[in-house]
Amino acid sequence: MKRVAISHVRSANVSVLHRNKRIVLFPCPCHNTAMSERRIYDDELHAQFVTFSCYRRRRLLDHARARQVVISLLATELAACEGTCCGFVIMPDHVHAIVWFPQPGRLSHFMKQWKQKSSVQLKRLVRGQMTSYFKTIDRKDPFWQPRYYPFNLYSERKATEKLNYMHLNPIRAGLAEKATDWAWSSARYFESGTSVGVPLKWIFS
Repeated sequence: MKRVAISHVRSANVSVLHRNKRIVLFPCPCHNTAMSERRIYDDELHAQFVTFSCYRRRRLLDHARARQVVISLLATELAACEGTCCGFVIMPDHVHAIVWFPQPGRLSHFMKQWKQKSSVQLKRLVRGQMTSYFKTIDRKDPFWQPRYYPFNLYSERKATEKLNYMHLNPIRAGLAEKATDWAWSSARYFESGTSVGVPLKWIFS
């Protein structure tokens, strides 16, 4: 396992240290209004930083079991597509992951399967656990917001920026004091090698 330094900041800092170098992190893609003009480049065998959100940014992943469904299907669908996960975080209303495939053109199929299969399981699960909340929601509403947003990771520096940004998400949201306190991300793996439910590999060096 290659260790990648992660930050333990306790505030909304967007600058972290990696190998004694300060890295400035960029705004979360799921809050970027320009993302309506997304472009997918999946033919250069770059790893991809992908983001997708719950429909209308509803907090449909508030339950631990719901987040675990997303993690489980991430592992299953990556294996089916011969893909590699380099990091992830599951938040109450959105998901980030860094994935890589050895053949071009696999990202779209992988994302379609991950979102569709998780949607089926999550609708059933969340309706059972959030009964009062779902009474206010149209049953025809999708679980996920349409589409997803990829970002080509063309260098280890850029990949490290995105990895650290993902791990800091729970801290910014007030869900954890340290990145490793949030069980539904890859932070603990990069800190201590702890299993996080998805096989991980840092492919950038």
